[in-house]
Amino acid sequence: MMVAAPLSSWPWEHLGNYKYVLCAPLIGKAMHAWACTHHFQAHSWPLHVLTLLALRAIIYQLWCSFSSMLFLTRRRRVLTAGVDFSQIDSEWHWDNFLILQTLLASFAYLSFPSLSFLPFSNSKGFLFALLLHAFLSEPLFYFIHKCFHKGTLFSHYHSLHHSSKVPHPFTAGFATPLEHLVLSLVMAVPLVGVSLMGLGSVSLIFGYVLLFDFLRCLGHCNVEIFPHKLFKAFPLLRFLIYTPTYHSIHHMDKDSNFCLFMPLFDLLGGTLNPNSWQLQKEISSGKNDQVPDFVFLLHIVDITSSLHGPVVFRSFSSLPFTTKLAILPMWPCAFIAMLCMWAWAKTFPVSFYNLQGKLHQLWVVPRYGFQYFLPFAANGINKLIEQAILRADEIGVKVLSLAALNKNESLNGGGTLFVNKYPDLKVRIVHGNTLTAAVIINEIPKDVKEVFLTGATSKLGRAIALYLCRKKIKVLMLTLSTERFQKIKKEAPPEYQQYIVQVTKYQAAQHCKTWIVGKWLYPREQRWAPSGTHFHQFVVPPIFGFRKDCTYGKLAAIKLPKDVQGLGMCEYTLDRGIVHACHAGGVVHCLEGWTHHEVGAIDVDRIDIVWNAAMKHGLTPV
Repeated sequence: MMVAAPLSSWPWEHLGNYKYVLCAPLIGKAMHAWACTHHFQAHSWPLHVLTLLALRAIIYQLWCSFSSMLFLTRRRRVLTAGVDFSQIDSEWHWDNFLILQTLLASFAYLSFPSLSFLPFSNSKGFLFALLLHAFLSEPLFYFIHKCFHKGTLFSHYHSLHHSSKVPHPFTAGFATPLEHLVLSLVMAVPLVGVSLMGLGSVSLIFGYVLLFDFLRCLGHCNVEIFPHKLFKAFPLLRFLIYTPTYHSIHHMDKDSNFCLFMPLFDLLGGTLNPNSWQLQKEISSGKNDQVPDFVFLLHIVDITSSLHGPVVFRSFSSLPFTTKLAILPMWPCAFIAMLCMWAWAKTFPVSFYNLQGKLHQLWVVPRYGFQYFLPFAANGINKLIEQAILRADEIGVKVLSLAALNKNESLNGGGTLFVNKYPDLKVRIVHGNTLTAAVIINEIPKDVKEVFLTGATSKLGRAIALYLCRKKIKVLMLTLSTERFQKIKKEAPPEYQQYIVQVTKYQAAQHCKTWIVGKWLYPREQRWAPSGTHFHQFVVPPIFGFRKDCTYGKLAAIKLPKDVQGLGMCEYTLDRGIVHACHAGGVVHCLEGWTHHEVGAIDVDRIDIVWNAAMKHGLTPV
């Protein structure tokens, strides 16, 4: 049995997300001082420590949000790969070091009560802290960091940090307890030194620690923020402050660029990577931008679900969306953001992944679900979609797929509006409903002889009815429009038209155990289904499961192949690696290299073709 190396794992790992209970005594001390003493200043150190903990966490979160803003950062990303689910999971407790250093600060307070009486500010202290950092902390970190890259220290400790493939602000905190104890020592040198000189202050502690965290996040953010012209104008500056590119090189070539924040020590130690400045120049010039092969054009469902993006909380977006009490306090901010996007709107990318060597990006139309049902908003929404299509066509995107309400029949005819308006488009417009129909059809058991279909004259309802009748399955089409029913029935081959039957009431399905739902069902309508019925559905939003004696399918979805890279966000309520069938339909269109548009009515003859192509590329039904 292998025994873990000392200080290679966190002692509170078993607590999981309850680890913050370790700060409870400090919180209690701060609350007691606030409520029960008349000389709060003498007991303010616990409050300072907790405030510093919160501010540090906010810095890391803000850097995380910034690095996830593809609309700002995509052209300056150092490593173009995305952060995937495995990296997110491994870095889930990246903030363990914040708890460790908070506990160390509490211990310092108990050991040296005089810390409570530090002045708020001392200008000389800042200067001496800077000097001590440059001449003691920097070389100390450089020497220790090199040691951690050798033998047992690397294999048992530092290799964990380097296991993260793509640098991220949270990666800065992803390390073993031993490494963070050493880093705490490096941070403490200037603060202790200045305090021994009698120049310490509360503002120095806050300022130094927060600046230290800020620079750590900067180096790990994977976004080059320094223009190369700055270093050209001030050549010495490149040795005084590292860049995200400089530190990312260390993650690619672990035997170079060891410095903390100042490359000067790599220069003096002979470990400076010779490509550092040239690569920094190329990336800061925007040469690392990639044109996606495929774009899935999303829209926002509602205000609460808008908080599910990686720009808000990376961990939250990596799990299927559910409404959590913890995010409700952010609802007013999300509401204000909605108003801002409504006033000033532009489609922007929010996520991406790589599949079979092709870059797939997700762009979002800044419109919310309810806005699609406002009559006066239709033209504005179509204009936004049109701008996204023209932009994709201009930069060389091969396939653009429309999601959910972006392809609403009453809005733009399932994309037909844009294809007719711009007949020379090079980008292929795809609604993806062919694969959606295929998924629903392939969910139906082979021995079924009769189905009940609501939403029967819709785009999907029509295609499902025409397909199933060819399989000699009786389709009870619920519709009051005889004209629309007859039009669909005439599309079926004459020998199969007998299998398509119009019904006008739910009672007609009281003996049918296979319901395909394309229109919302209320409890009074569901009660007509016999016990044991399974509800397949393509209605948005999906119906509620009121019947305990029946089963309910989810919206048509497809699991992406296992070789997908860089995927770290769940698609709305779907599980990891699973996307809506219309999304997957666009993916298949791109992977197959098909050159036709898939808009308007579904071509029933292509349902099996699209399904087989999806299976060929490793996509699997859920």
